[in-house]
Amino acid sequence: MLVREVMSNEAITVQLGTPVKSALAVLASERITSLPVVSPSGKLRGIVSEADLIRDGVSMDARLHEIPRENVLVERHQYVDDVMTTHVLTVGPDSDLAEAVELMTSTGVKSVPVVAANGKVLGVVSRSDVVHMLARADHDLERDVDAALVSVGLRDWLVEVNDGTVELVAPARGVDDRGLARVVAGTVPGVVQVHIISTG
Repeated sequence: MLVREVMSNEAITVQLGTPVKSALAVLASERITSLPVVSPSGKLRGIVSEADLIRDGVSMDARLHEIPRENVLVERHQYVDDVMTTHVLTVGPDSDLAEAVELMTSTGVKSVPVVAANGKVLGVVSRSDVVHMLARADHDLERDVDAALVSVGLRDWLVEVNDGTVELVAPARGVDDRGLARVVAGTVPGVVQVHIISTG
């Protein structure tokens, strides 16, 4: 399965020079955990996470100290440029989704920008995108696998899905199409495994 088949196609980004407060508002309203930072032309320049944006945003509470501390002004970062990570893990739209999942699970990042060859951000693939895909209902998968098979001329195959595992039964004259059927069924988002049941 390819990243472009699962990713969020509308990348929510902020531009260089965006105030930290504005970026926080975007995270809160969109219920996301990080934002790609882009140039005016849409090219990726960095990424800011919740942790980056809140790091110096909360002051010590003076009520918790017997001797109040002097009112020292803490210099706070004003713009995303000051707190963003410039070394960004990315994937392309035609990257294997399994590689993107490995990248997220091995590094602990929750989402990865999807970037075109020219450096422009096309979207984002996140852990939650993968969770939603894997949680798709079996009847939806069955319908989509059947439609995918029909689209390549494999009309008479029987499809059954249980817990994301697809079982295909070939028509008598479809034995030679088993490889194609397996590949096509496996491209449907949410399919975990594909088994072909022998009728003979």
